[in-house]
Amino acid sequence: MQRAVVPSFLLIAALCVQAFGLHSYVAPRHVRRVSTRRAHVRRVSWNPVFRPSRDSLLRQNEEIDRLELPRIQDDAELEQLKSREELVPIVAGRTLRFDPRLDPSRRYCRPWTLDFVDDLSEAYYKQFHEQIQVNSAVRTVKGQKKLRRHNRNAAPAEGDIASSHLAGITVDLQRRGMTRQQVQWVEQYMTPLRDEGLIEPEEERHQWVFHVAVSGRYADWREAKMLAGVRQDENEPQPDDDVITGER
Repeated sequence: MQRAVVPSFLLIAALCVQAFGLHSYVAPRHVRRVSTRRAHVRRVSWNPVFRPSRDSLLRQNEEIDRLELPRIQDDAELEQLKSREELVPIVAGRTLRFDPRLDPSRRYCRPWTLDFVDDLSEAYYKQFHEQIQVNSAVRTVKGQKKLRRHNRNAAPAEGDIASSHLAGITVDLQRRGMTRQQVQWVEQYMTPLRDEGLIEPEEERHQWVFHVAVSGRYADWREAKMLAGVRQDENEPQPDDDVITGER
């Protein structure tokens, strides 16, 4: 008998089929690596004494209306009020500084607001030997509208809850950078003034400032307090002329 001759190419093909059959295809597994690093999120508790509210804005505007003050429309009206000294300059000094970004032409406020700023900054400096920083003071309606284009947290330029900066009775005082003790001190300083209706403060969360609208009653209250202090000094017992008092 003659053996059948198998063509070599068929033999090679058969061996290849067997070889592929021995190893089934397994798709590569993509292992998702989970980072072991945990994001550390700094959570700062925010529980202010003077929480911003619509009611607060209404009270600020009610005081502006009571005083019959205009909402300053533009730079021309602003300059007129300065020339009549209805707006007075806030001056930097030992107890007070400005945010350098605050335009010098906007470093003005009503006289009674300046009295409040001077009193607070003096007391704060006496307590901590640090300056209070003014971040914002008077604004115009035109400027407030421009501000709201990129800061939606800014108060409106018109209406019942318009920004009280527009009447010049308000300042923003820097809160960022203060220690907890310093923030609490300022809150305690302002609380009795707020309770007497002399100021309307808010602690803004996004801008980290004390927003303080000052009532026109502050000037009379301050004068009465100063007179009371003078009378108290006059009533204090004076040393006899024959007694030599020592100094230290």
